[in-house]
Amino acid sequence: MADQTFGIIGGTGMLGSAILRAVVQAQMIAEERIWVASRSGQLDGFSDYPGLSITTDTTALIAASDVVLLCVPPAAMGTLSLDLKDKLVISVMAGITIDRISEMTGATRIIRAMSSPAAAERLAYSPWVATEATSDADRAFATALFEACGSTDRITQEAHLDVFTAMTGPVPGFVAYFAEVMAEYAEAKGLPPEVADKAVRQLFLGAGQMMATGAARPSDHVQEMIDYAGTTAAGLEVLRASDIGAKLAKGLDAAVARCRTIG
Repeated sequence: MADQTFGIIGGTGMLGSAILRAVVQAQMIAEERIWVASRSGQLDGFSDYPGLSITTDTTALIAASDVVLLCVPPAAMGTLSLDLKDKLVISVMAGITIDRISEMTGATRIIRAMSSPAAAERLAYSPWVATEATSDADRAFATALFEACGSTDRITQEAHLDVFTAMTGPVPGFVAYFAEVMAEYAEAKGLPPEVADKAVRQLFLGAGQMMATGAARPSDHVQEMIDYAGTTAAGLEVLRASDIGAKLAKGLDAAVARCRTIG
């Protein structure tokens, strides 16, 4: 991988810059072998990496790159003219299918993934699918790229990426909504807003770290609290008896459906 040249089209956006930061911090690829396309020719926040090549010319980036990462907004993809037929193309664009990417770029070696801006903190979960034309080396590159961003898995059904787009892509998204509800509850009970905000932030940080380590699944943590039969159990029993799960599923369904109309 050290001899691969890596180009990012859309590298100045929130997701593109997060993945770029993960790559340079992990030293996965030498900065002198990384190109970033920017409409302004500027790349803010990366002054510590003077070896990066910043260009306004996507044609020059493509010519220089062995691997091209596409992370432009889906609506903008149709405005670009990209000849990528001899490149490994990795896409993190929501809703743009592998067939559509091939049609627009001429590429056959395509890996389509979903990631999130949490990549900047190496906290993203990035599942991906690959075309049959990709090689073992191509798939090894994708694995290394997304491991630099956090954790990753190769999956087999492209349609499942739309589920991950709804569920793990919009960090903090749905999780932040639950935090918002809890903070508003605390404020309604008379806690100062800054205290409620701090408490809820710490709660979700601690809960996330606990669920990220060990073998226990989220459902195991819930059941443990219920079996303990304490104060939390009383609240969880109410929630389990409500339709909150169905409403959350409806919200996720709406996000998945929107994803499938973007491209």
